[in-house]
Amino acid sequence: MTLQIRAKSITLNDHTKAHIQSAVDAFKKFGLDITTVNVAVTAEKQGVAVEFDIHIAHAQPVVITQSDDDLDTAIDLAIDRASKALRRLHTKVAAPQKGSIKDLEIIED
Repeated sequence: MTLQIRAKSITLNDHTKAHIQSAVDAFKKFGLDITTVNVAVTAEKQGVAVEFDIHIAHAQPVVITQSDDDLDTAIDLAIDRASKALRRLHTKVAAPQKGSIKDLEIIED
């Protein structure tokens, strides 16, 4: 899995980069085949925006965009939302839906 962190109009310190890195490493627990994670941090008029673009093999990419006044809060909220989306995708892949009502057998007495 490759990780790319980009910052536009804002500087990220080592602590923030390490926080993002540890969160992305935690995404491995879902057992999905994550190929790349692109993180974009941009300064806006009202605060900061964080975008996680998570590419998964054999699935649609998961894109999470979060805006907030505080950088750390925006990152934490984006991480929580990404974890929730990956957990739901893992549940969908691990336990496919049951068959339709057409697949049920008819039992005659």
